[in-house]
Amino acid sequence: MLIEEISSPEKLKSLKTEQLKKLAEEMRDIIIQRVSINGGHLASNLGVVELTISLHYVFDSPWDKIIWDVGHQSYPHKLLTGRYNDFHTLRKFGGISGFPRISESPHDAFGTGHSSTSISAAAGIIEARDLKKEKFNVIAVIGDGALTSGLAFEGLNYTGHVKKNLIVILNDNEMSISHNVGALSNYLNRILTGSFFKRFKRDTKALIEGIPKIGESVAKIAEKAEGSIKGFFLPGGLFEDLGFNYIGPIDGHDISLLIDTLKNLKSSHEPVLVHIVTKKGKGYKYSELDPCIYHGIGPFKVETGISENSKEISITNTELTNVNISYSELFGKTLAELALNDKSVVAITAAMKEGTGLSVFAEKFPDRFYDVGIAEPHAVTFAAGLASQGIKPVVAIYSSFIQRAYDQIIHDVCLQKLPVIFAIDRGGIVGEDGATHQGLFDLSFLRNIPNLVIMSPKDGNEMIEMLNFALQHKGPIALRYPRGNVCWKFNAKQSYKIKLGKAEIISEGNQAAIIAIGNAVYPSFMAAKRLAENSIDITVVNARFVKPIDEDLIFSLSKQIKRFITVEENMLVGGFGSAVLEAISRAGISDVLVKRIGVDDVFVEHGSQRTLRMNFGLDENGIYNNIINFLMDKNVKLISD
Repeated sequence: MLIEEISSPEKLKSLKTEQLKKLAEEMRDIIIQRVSINGGHLASNLGVVELTISLHYVFDSPWDKIIWDVGHQSYPHKLLTGRYNDFHTLRKFGGISGFPRISESPHDAFGTGHSSTSISAAAGIIEARDLKKEKFNVIAVIGDGALTSGLAFEGLNYTGHVKKNLIVILNDNEMSISHNVGALSNYLNRILTGSFFKRFKRDTKALIEGIPKIGESVAKIAEKAEGSIKGFFLPGGLFEDLGFNYIGPIDGHDISLLIDTLKNLKSSHEPVLVHIVTKKGKGYKYSELDPCIYHGIGPFKVETGISENSKEISITNTELTNVNISYSELFGKTLAELALNDKSVVAITAAMKEGTGLSVFAEKFPDRFYDVGIAEPHAVTFAAGLASQGIKPVVAIYSSFIQRAYDQIIHDVCLQKLPVIFAIDRGGIVGEDGATHQGLFDLSFLRNIPNLVIMSPKDGNEMIEMLNFALQHKGPIALRYPRGNVCWKFNAKQSYKIKLGKAEIISEGNQAAIIAIGNAVYPSFMAAKRLAENSIDITVVNARFVKPIDEDLIFSLSKQIKRFITVEENMLVGGFGSAVLEAISRAGISDVLVKRIGVDDVFVEHGSQRTLRMNFGLDENGIYNNIINFLMDKNVKLISD
């Protein structure tokens, strides 16, 4: 295979066009096969194969810097930059990442796991290049979805203003371009990017400006005329107004055209935006038909396109127990049921309708569902505006993405005590998407915000009750839940009545107390059962609330129990365990020892949830061993004399 001979991008430059096309087919096959085994981002990577080949054919990575926005379309880039032999480890623990990482390869110019960062990062790289008096090209590849973010426009605005030679590739996989427009566009772009046209434009401008008295005015009129003519034929007026020379739209799967265009732009001395049109999921019929489903997918069968974990779920609120359903799906279906009787309930997401489980809600209540695109800060402030007028907005965003709206949560929601419900999906260890996507910071960065209530369910029944509670609460409130299937393993006879700031005792013992939150409760409960088999009696507390924490219960337990263990899927710094320590300090308790189990001040890399939980002692065995070691410590008596 050709790909086996590509140990670096330099090897591409000796290939003919037909060989490049064959290479594209090979790369698609490899990506499809590997994602079908490992899971990952499929459709987005299949859509940029020709673009990736063309970029590495024309430019000289790693000297020239290519920045892949979001980064989930970087699989072809990895294959061409010396990582083909390691590609089987993609997204596996200890293997290569599913996103660009500076530490992984010199060809990864900038780490990009979240969207819309590429243009601003590129602007910084260009400025550093010029300060160091170096010469290389900088190319930022950004998708049409990522371009909706305010950060992307901030980067465009700045770069267009300073007139540095950045090349932005706008990968548009949504717009449908007709053959006529495409042909005209391709013809015009060959002319507009060619060296003759650029030289003619430069020389003509110099000649006109040299005419005494009127030259400068005539030159300005000529520039306006050129912009008007291009704007008449091409949809690039916005980018032209931002200071970019707009080129496009062109066929993003035509390797010859891409190479010609990029070669013409390689020596550009001004900011350029190249608008390419691609087909998301290209080359695999199932992902072409439904690129949304195949955007990020678990292992699947190549022949049928069916996921190994696929399931058909059609249930009503009365059947939302003891079924194989994810927390995201449970949230979406429950919210849709509750919205039937409360017309003030609306749902908001940031380009993650399916991912957050809101498809059912969107179908039932299209007038009360809002997808604002990749614009998390806008989503939060938009919700604040709705809440100020008596609406009950539920903002469903992944934990790792709501980080992007921190100021809006503080300033626009919590400061004004507005009743916005934050449904924080993927809280805790997420898995194979790695450090950029682990939801391990939310308890820490939300806990210090005044007026905000934070809760997390131990299982599916509690999730339903907490969502009910949140919709009745009169202030800002966050409901945090994990990625993965719902836990239904607790006895349904237990009390699920939610009271503000009140925990529940699941089991009682007098030698130690485990105080756990969210999905850490069940493995803690199971660890306690094993300890009981060894005659070590443990109280297990389901905290339910991170804020306000149940200080009365903590104070009451401290009178009989002198050893506490907190368990959370969050950073230990400023997290739930810190909240327990602070409660103990406020109560003036001085004779209780506390062991905290969580993630200790590191970024968690990619790997399966099971592997990562085991590594951090967050599974049943890890909690069991942590408690044994804590209780057997020479400084702690297990049984009173």
